Amino acid sequence: MSDRFRKFVQIIGSGPHTGKSLTREEAAEAMEMMLLQTATPAQIGAFLIAHRIKRPTGAELAGMLDAYASMGPKLEPVASHHRAPVILGIPYDGRSRTAPIASIVALIMAAAEIPVILHGGDRMPTKYGIPLIDIWQAWGIDWTAVSLDRLQAIFAATGLGFIYTPTHFPAAAGLTPYRDQIGKRPPIATLELLWCPYAGDAHLIFGYVHPPTEQTALVAATLRDTPHKITTVKGLEGSTDLPRDRTVIVGVHRSGRELERIFLHHYDYGLSNVNPPLLATPELMVEFANVLAAKPSDLLDSVIWNAGFYLWHCGGASDMMTGMQLATVLLTSGAVYDRLAQIAAALNE
Repeated sequence: MSDRFRKFVQIIGSGPHTGKSLTREEAAEAMEMMLLQTATPAQIGAFLIAHRIKRPTGAELAGMLDAYASMGPKLEPVASHHRAPVILGIPYDGRSRTAPIASIVALIMAAAEIPVILHGGDRMPTKYGIPLIDIWQAWGIDWTAVSLDRLQAIFAATGLGFIYTPTHFPAAAGLTPYRDQIGKRPPIATLELLWCPYAGDAHLIFGYVHPPTEQTALVAATLRDTPHKITTVKGLEGSTDLPRDRTVIVGVHRSGRELERIFLHHYDYGLSNVNPPLLATPELMVEFANVLAAKPSDLLDSVIWNAGFYLWHCGGASDMMTGMQLATVLLTSGAVYDRLAQIAAALNE
């Protein structure tokens, strides 16, 4: 048993009257002890549920991210990439109601020479929804056995990389069973949205559900002063996918500046208010194949709308309509499908 870690549990778990928050340095130390599992299972479980009840502060998240940054893997900057990569922070527990389109949007961005880094693991609690890795494997691309050096080469050649945490960050993946055992999403679920596995300047885009998550995350980002640009999206099921059944709320945070807001409405782009539903994986992959072939569908409309926004927002188009037009051209010309094939070839060399 770790007496030091027991002190951390006592600090955050003493209730509303005497409980306190950890300092950034204490949170970093606690996170490192959990990743190394020098704390006992009972201590880790107690810490995670106590922190879930208390709610983490921005300073605590900053400290935990410090531990992730020091212990986790990083892709290195690539001289031939002329834009900072986009890191998509998407909940690891996946989707259970709406179709996940971030992987296709990432392919479109890569085809437009905007580098993208994805990260995630297998199906996990509490949602046990379809994770990103399942979509890539259904495309015949298996990121699970790729070494970090090989992943770096693929990222350099194709502009897209996927950090599969059980392989590249097993210490973090080792905490997954606790999420099932405590039955609630602990603070490490928020870290997954904010983690930047990249050694240079990046543009972090993360989704959220509850407004307090956005505010706490931005405090953590301000304290760490990295990355210099962050975009928040009140997306579908906490993802970065733009919803069509309500106003899209986007926040843009740059170091040293006030938070800027962008609001988008589906009807301004001729879209209905229906989000494409999640289908069983085989049927979903058929729909994705139709999107890659640019066959008209409601899912294609959502993909072009999302890709148009991200191409514009990340510097690949002068405005959103131009971004949507570019996304359409990249799909109809076969450039997106070719980028997928390029990734598969690079991975299977």
